[in-house]
Amino acid sequence: SQAKQKMMSSSAAYPRHAHGGPLRRSSIHLRLLLVLAVKLLLIEGSESFAITEHSWQYKGHHIGYEDCRKKQGDVAGAAAVAPASSATIDPSPSTESGGAGTDVATIPPSPTRGVSDENPVLLLNGFGVGTFHQHRLMPKLIDGSDGNRVVYGIDYLGQGRSWPIDCSDGESESERGLRYCINTWADQIIEFIEEVILPEHTNSKKIHLVGNSVGGYLSVVLASKRPDLIDSICLLNATPVWGLNAPGWSGVLPAPFLPKRIGRYLFDRIRDFKTIEKFLDETYSNRLAFDDDLMKRIRGMTEGPGGHAAFASIMWSPPAEFDAEGSTDFYGSLEKLDCDCLLVFGKDDPWCKPAFAKRMCECLGKRSDHVHRYVEVENAGHCPNHEAPTATAAIVNRWLK
Repeated sequence: SQAKQKMMSSSAAYPRHAHGGPLRRSSIHLRLLLVLAVKLLLIEGSESFAITEHSWQYKGHHIGYEDCRKKQGDVAGAAAVAPASSATIDPSPSTESGGAGTDVATIPPSPTRGVSDENPVLLLNGFGVGTFHQHRLMPKLIDGSDGNRVVYGIDYLGQGRSWPIDCSDGESESERGLRYCINTWADQIIEFIEEVILPEHTNSKKIHLVGNSVGGYLSVVLASKRPDLIDSICLLNATPVWGLNAPGWSGVLPAPFLPKRIGRYLFDRIRDFKTIEKFLDETYSNRLAFDDDLMKRIRGMTEGPGGHAAFASIMWSPPAEFDAEGSTDFYGSLEKLDCDCLLVFGKDDPWCKPAFAKRMCECLGKRSDHVHRYVEVENAGHCPNHEAPTATAAIVNRWLK
């Protein structure tokens, strides 16, 4: 066989000793030692970071968030790893096909950033997932750091581990008056940055945002409302629209009879296991990039007592307000964005296609005092952070340096 021929030719390349080949045996031993050393290095590298769960209160609501950082001792002066009461998580394994053809070397770092800049990074999820969807990307952003970078992830109120206390289908005291909309999430993230992230990083006054899908849309909202907090934004297949603003209800809980019934019916259809698999199959370029575990995690997020009400509220809620005047123009906001912007789009996304990114680039190009870059990732769909984390991290790490 071809493999056998390769082995034979490889063996013939090593000279034999006149008394039976100890030189060949020693070379094999050396190769085995090298393989063992590489494996040990890989094991050590894979354990050089920790993803840790935390909780925080936002207006009396329980918010789940995570951070990923190098373990204490791996970086001189690194901050202490999360408190003992927090839970440390192993990231999910990755079967990755994305990134072929992406020339990372051609992506220049933003000229407004220095080499030693280690402002924290906040990852913003797409809709219907939690921070678990960032576990493949988080460690790679840590590995790409020259110092003690910390990467955060957070669940929006009404998703993942972030819920009002004592949810009861929109009827509890903690849910009344609440509207699950993009403006609520923006307010939540702003408070999180000010109360949790920046106090821990006393040398930083700004953070980097990396947002996928609606997380990209939310990144533009945050950078528009609070440019004083945002160093740069990276949009991963960002959606340019959000908020149906359906008639008949404002989205403020509790829901009226009809929106409640419609929301319940649609929510139960969307969270069906077969529907989840169909959505993922459509939006991922490679079927092997997601598995039953991801589908179970997505389904698990919908099983609490507040899910139906949250979904109905999201459906009826309005789009974001990008400025104090109440503008809802996403593309117009890009023209006024006061920070550098990187767009990374999976080429095979059937929803937020690269054509959307090109229009975003046109808007960003109307600015004269900030930089923007656009990169397409081949063999990746709507979620390059999860489907192609290695290629995505290489691009983002290059940008952050």
